[in-house]
Amino acid sequence: MDEKDRKIIEILEEDARTPFTEIAKMLNVSEATVRKRIARLERGGVIRRYTIEVDPVKLGYTTVTILGLDVEPEHFLDAARKLAEMSEVRWVATSTGDHMIMAEIWTRDGNELARLISQRIGRIKGVKKICPAIILEKIK
Repeated sequence: MDEKDRKIIEILEEDARTPFTEIAKMLNVSEATVRKRIARLERGGVIRRYTIEVDPVKLGYTTVTILGLDVEPEHFLDAARKLAEMSEVRWVATSTGDHMIMAEIWTRDGNELARLISQRIGRIKGVKKICPAIILEKIK
């Protein structure tokens, strides 16, 4: 991977819909070169997928929460998988930080979040501690 590949990735991270012709102009190369480089980056697993960023508030989700979850070690992976199955959960990651499992959750309001935590997340086998942090403003 060279500097042109890194620049292509940077452009696509900013806007995955940037046309190949526009990327080619930015890099002063042919469109075919851009197309081949992107195909190679996809085949090599560098570019895994293309996605969109959605504003949760515009979809009616006014409470966005980063959740830290601690579980008994023998239930660690099962708990992470159970959490990932919930439609309100946008992503789940295992962690070596303050909590064993981290997740982002979108709910319509605080009451819905409270119900989700008490009635579903809190009942996952092995859960010891739940630490929600409601996001006030996303800066980046």
